[in-house]
Amino acid sequence: MPISLYNTLSRRTEAFSPLDPERVTMYVCGPTVYNYIHIGNARPPVVFDVLARLIRRHYPTLVYARNITDVDDKINAAAAAAGVPIGQITERFAQAYRDDIARLGVAPPDVEPHATAHMPQIVAMIERLIANGHAYAAEGHVLFHVESFPAYGALSGRDPDELLAGARVEVAPYKKSPGDFVLWKPSDATLPGWESPWGRGRPGWHIECSAMSEAHLGETIDIHAGGVDLTFPHHENEIAQSTCAHGGKVFARYWLHNGMLTFDGRKMSKSLGNVLQLHELLKKHPAEALRLMLLRGHYRQPLDWSDAALTQSVRTLDGWYGALRDLAGVEAGDAVVPEAVEAALCDDLNTPQALAEISQLADAARRASGAERGRAKAALLGGGALLGLLQDDPEAWFRQGNPGETVDADAIEALLDERRAARAAKDFARSDAIRDQLKAMGIAIEDGAQGTRWSVVKA
Repeated sequence: MPISLYNTLSRRTEAFSPLDPERVTMYVCGPTVYNYIHIGNARPPVVFDVLARLIRRHYPTLVYARNITDVDDKINAAAAAAGVPIGQITERFAQAYRDDIARLGVAPPDVEPHATAHMPQIVAMIERLIANGHAYAAEGHVLFHVESFPAYGALSGRDPDELLAGARVEVAPYKKSPGDFVLWKPSDATLPGWESPWGRGRPGWHIECSAMSEAHLGETIDIHAGGVDLTFPHHENEIAQSTCAHGGKVFARYWLHNGMLTFDGRKMSKSLGNVLQLHELLKKHPAEALRLMLLRGHYRQPLDWSDAALTQSVRTLDGWYGALRDLAGVEAGDAVVPEAVEAALCDDLNTPQALAEISQLADAARRASGAERGRAKAALLGGGALLGLLQDDPEAWFRQGNPGETVDADAIEALLDERRAARAAKDFARSDAIRDQLKAMGIAIEDGAQGTRWSVVKA
């Protein structure tokens, strides 16, 4: 079935048709590594991980690049405050980013370019822009001249004057136009810098992604994705730079943007004091529940964070894993992606509908009998896998507490043995007392045809 995606540039849903089916290309803007990311920063890697999984089913030769921005003024400030070279800051937080999103089930990209490893390509692109009249050097800076690119503003859908009115524009005497943005800026002895035709300096943020994308994916790519907050100025500037550096060639054919994560309806921000670091959340909550919560809303819409929604994600996974635990002894063969789940994702990555289909698959698995049980299990596992869910062993899911909590399985089993003996002796008062003791320990027990099973009650 064809994949349809909403293209921010055209403002309509389009059938996805790659330029070269033998080498499909996708670039997603990655983190600026100067601190741990917050939960809102985790939405793009999770959402576009699902997109990558879907595309690979149709085009196994996908090349997926997600960059690391490891030179930036925020990094410089963090390094100066810590009294260490920027490399110590960037290496630490780049690895923390990889580790944290890996726990969310996000697969590594095929390519992970670092800005500092692409200085020759960045300088070469800037030189081309100067040579063809789209950029100019001034007082140690190099700036892109926005007025040289008439299509500027097409991505965000507003003319340049309106864009500038609502943006923070640095006023500088060396600019030809207030909206001109920096491609290269000088570095003094206290700042990291690289030699260039314009003196020792460092690149602007926007040119980094253009150069890295060109280096690894080519001049025209199929998909460029990121958070909606990057539409302007970052992605708008990328289009201008790359189009002009490549002689007018289309830079990215499909632009995808995910909505922001909000907290009680407001954008997460340090100034509001409502930033929730993913690193800290992973210490308190099951990683798969965090992933599920990030997929519960349609990727293009805002998604509001709440403790209640996270708790509901845990309960949903309890139900799905419960269906799989009931089928523990059933041979499923290879997992099969159900058509309804794939169809939902092919419809502009409609994860809410895909999750609804998985809930129906779990219901069907509970009702299944005979030979149907194996097929139902395979479908549930296959549907979950396409979304990066249900990757744990069902019994392990129920027996693990929240991260950082220890569960003494031997002690729990000993209490259950004592309870079984009490029930056999018809000492129901003792049996009930043990149940209450386990409940106080955060352990729920379930008596059924398969015996007594226990699970840890997660927050």
